[in-house]
Amino acid sequence: MADTTDVLPGLIGSAPVVEHFRDGRFFNPGVAEHDFRTALKWMRNRNIGPWRRWVESTPGPPPPPLVEGAALRATFVNHSTVLLQTGGLNILTDPVWSRRASPVQFAGPQRHRAPGIRFEDLPPIRCLLISHNHYDHFDLPTLKRIAAAHRSVVFCPLRLAAPLRRLGFADVHELDWWQSQSWHGMRVHCVPAQHFSARTPFDRNRTLWCGWLLESPHGSIYFAGDTGFCNVFSALRNRFGSIRLALLPIGAFEPEWFMGPIHMTPEQAVEAQEILGASTAMGIHFGTFALADDGETAPVERLQQALAIREDRAPFWTLSEGEGRLVP
Repeated sequence: MADTTDVLPGLIGSAPVVEHFRDGRFFNPGVAEHDFRTALKWMRNRNIGPWRRWVESTPGPPPPPLVEGAALRATFVNHSTVLLQTGGLNILTDPVWSRRASPVQFAGPQRHRAPGIRFEDLPPIRCLLISHNHYDHFDLPTLKRIAAAHRSVVFCPLRLAAPLRRLGFADVHELDWWQSQSWHGMRVHCVPAQHFSARTPFDRNRTLWCGWLLESPHGSIYFAGDTGFCNVFSALRNRFGSIRLALLPIGAFEPEWFMGPIHMTPEQAVEAQEILGASTAMGIHFGTFALADDGETAPVERLQQALAIREDRAPFWTLSEGEGRLVP
């Protein structure tokens, strides 16, 4: 396994001392952020692709209670919520069961289909991986339900531990980029992502964003969270070697001139899989919420086109909501 150690963020008062933190806010090193004028230009010229108002679907079957040993099962719930089962452990990424990705349930991005697994059919969740605080990834009603129903340990990036504890989680581990912690025979690594955080107009980048890499003797699992295309993929390959399963975002990428720094295109996700050396990749962050200008089917269509001209045949899955598969 990689030679990393458990460390706590350096502090000056209550401020972390990190190379991606300055004047009370985190940032992406070497990446210029869009200003308000650029964002206004996008808002005034939006050309949103088509979405069906509602997609009727039947929930998938309850996942197995446990998947033992080296076997690995991934179930796509919706958006960036994936149930990972391996070694007798159930791990859930960025859980969202709410009707809207919004601070209120009467306005904001509304889901276009139901979650693929009923909340009541979840097996006991031992661990949550939280990538950042956007409403489509850090859903307070869902997190509160999980805290009440499951005794889950939570791994989160810097400055998200406090709100998670207020929701009822007792075992919360807050990490900075490249920090790691041992957990049930795995090494849980907080890894960089190229994105941002905000829940109001006034708290932009006050909390950190990240991806997660689970390192185990049976192969590594990478959950990218939300990220633009960047050099983190080559850094992960150099540090950890090839990846068994990579969960890579493929949606919310248009217009590319605006979304490019924070969201990958499907073609870039294919390139990321190749750089990572991921034996299997799985698309996330598509098909549930209309968050940018790409239409409902655009991410999968463009992914399939990119895969059709790729020379190697490493699988890149786009699962239906509620579908689960065993990972080779």
